[in-house]
Amino acid sequence: PGVGAFANGINNLKKLGWIDAIKQAVLGEKIPILGICLGMQLLADKSFEKGETEGLRLIPGDIIRLEPKKNKERIPHIGWNEIHFDQQSSIFQDINNDSDFYFVHSFHFNPKNKKDVLATTPYCGGFISAVQNENIIGVQFHPEKSYRAGFQLIQNFLNLVT
Repeated sequence: PGVGAFANGINNLKKLGWIDAIKQAVLGEKIPILGICLGMQLLADKSFEKGETEGLRLIPGDIIRLEPKKNKERIPHIGWNEIHFDQQSSIFQDINNDSDFYFVHSFHFNPKNKKDVLATTPYCGGFISAVQNENIIGVQFHPEKSYRAGFQLIQNFLNLVT
């Protein structure tokens, strides 16, 4: 999880030797993973933040900059915004569609496969706020800062793991 720059995040994973371990656990052993904010972005093939940087390649897609569509839309996107479910997932069990979550980001996930999209958020013309491909889940928002709905999402993830 976390807020930060994509290149720094992936370089830290490389430097600490975590990339192979993550891929073995997630792809080989099918252990669920939840990427939060930058963690979600790192799941992608690559990012275009401060140049092009290769990601973990766990969910096909790219990380691109948010582009304001209205004068009042500011980047970075900071604050509360609703998410709209595109498909059902156990990660959203007991969470209402259109629930508000807390966001802090300037980039977003642009998945190659629409089947990987779990939820969207109506800001900057709409962006993907949650993705899932089998046991690999990512959320652009911060559930740990998102009160009841966020704690429920974390509980739902823990239920997947146990």
